[in-house]
Amino acid sequence: MPTINQLIRKGRTPQRARETAPAMESCPQKRGVCTRVYTTTPKKPNSALRKVA
Repeated sequence: MPTINQLIRKGRTPQRARETAPAMESCPQKRGVCTRVYTTTPKKPNSALRKVA
């Protein structure tokens, strides 16, 4: 935690929220591209081949 003098000297910079998906910015209908489609097995009590994209 900063001291009062440190706050007076530098102040606090506002924390900017980073964009989660810059490619989808102002284009919510834009599509993504699947780079890999594969099958994987689920965790312990279940068993099957699940398709993952």
